[in-house]
Amino acid sequence: MKIFRHSARALALIVWLSIVSITAQQNYEGLHHWEIPSKDPDRIILTFNGDPATNRAVTWRTDNSVTKSVAQIAQATVNSGFEENIKSFDATTESFDLGQYKGNSSFTVHYHSVVFTGLQPNTLYAYRVGDGESYWSEWIQFRTAKTNYAPTQFVYFGDAQNDVLAHWSRVIRMAYQTAPNAEFVIHAGDLINNAHRDMEWAEWYKAGGFIHSQWTAIPVVGNHEFWHLMDREGRRLSIQWRPQFTLPVAKDLPKELHETVYTVDFQDVRIIVLNSNDKLEEQTAYIETELKNSTAKWNIITCHHSIFSPAKGRDFQFARQNWKPILDKYNVDLVLNGHDHTYARGHVPIRSADAVGDNDLGTVYVTSVSGPKQYPLDKEQMKSYTIDGYKPDKTAEQTQFFQVITIDDNKLTYIAYNALGEEYDRAVIIKDFESGKKELRQESD
Repeated sequence: MKIFRHSARALALIVWLSIVSITAQQNYEGLHHWEIPSKDPDRIILTFNGDPATNRAVTWRTDNSVTKSVAQIAQATVNSGFEENIKSFDATTESFDLGQYKGNSSFTVHYHSVVFTGLQPNTLYAYRVGDGESYWSEWIQFRTAKTNYAPTQFVYFGDAQNDVLAHWSRVIRMAYQTAPNAEFVIHAGDLINNAHRDMEWAEWYKAGGFIHSQWTAIPVVGNHEFWHLMDREGRRLSIQWRPQFTLPVAKDLPKELHETVYTVDFQDVRIIVLNSNDKLEEQTAYIETELKNSTAKWNIITCHHSIFSPAKGRDFQFARQNWKPILDKYNVDLVLNGHDHTYARGHVPIRSADAVGDNDLGTVYVTSVSGPKQYPLDKEQMKSYTIDGYKPDKTAEQTQFFQVITIDDNKLTYIAYNALGEEYDRAVIIKDFESGKKELRQESD
């Protein structure tokens, strides 16, 4: 009798496991292999969290069988000897159900995150992530920031958004080929088209490949990072956003803005990231505080919606009326936007009694697009911005761009490249740090 009962239980267990296995296969049906999670880490991405000279965050994904993960790090050496001096960090693991959104296959994955702390400034590190036993990523390198003011280079992308794997991949790879030693990258919103659709996030990660795990990302939320999760429900931030990016939390702001509004201080350059989709009034005070308290030599703002929109039917009037006066007051150097799927660079001169031409420069504003979706310029609308003191300098249509910004001493060099890697636009800001006065030198100068 006991033998029969044991046999029945064993048979029931076999049947149950078979059902689970079949169900799992059905859940993955129709997915590309690079969408399907496994025990091997994927979607590895670096972000800033804390002082860039001593901290760096890493986030990655596995299937739900990996319940405990670690990240290891050591100072890189000319050979594999660095493995003798590894420091391990236990990861925070979060279970994530893709099926929250009806457009996804219904299965659970695990996101893992670590904030490396206690790093040495200006040091090349090698790190890897995994389960601590058999399933590891490759070793990946990044360099920490210097503690003092030093040359800085970074890349900026406008909207990737559509057909990301097919058409954005060549842009990010050309950007890496052009500026391989860039220290970070700003993604100025609309990274994908449908906020919650995991296939699109899978394309974004595959398009960038190892670049995401080597260039530290500053992601900005766009309007397409917000979408309806359920019918008859308001638009919500992408369900993947917080699990897949480990970002700073501005604790004085409402919880809804956490990890979408934050500030990064990198080698005396302050980058203020805004959420131009939601709770704009609450961010106005944040902008003023972050600029008032800034001791950085350069101050840069990035948000998705263009403050001086060059595209038809677009108008971010709130920002011009409420944010621009603060940017003028604190002499912000550069504003980087997306949203309008076209290209425009312009500037605002400071209006004063002794202002002479462009030698009394205020803020340079850029709108750009890196993906294939393109809109026409509205030149008449751009002319209307003269009332705000805005002067357009260079525009383009029907072109995918990436931008490389290099800061060296009192000079900021901005270059826009097209998808072929050809230089299209160049501007140089020369700044007197004592007086705050700036001069704009352009390609035609």
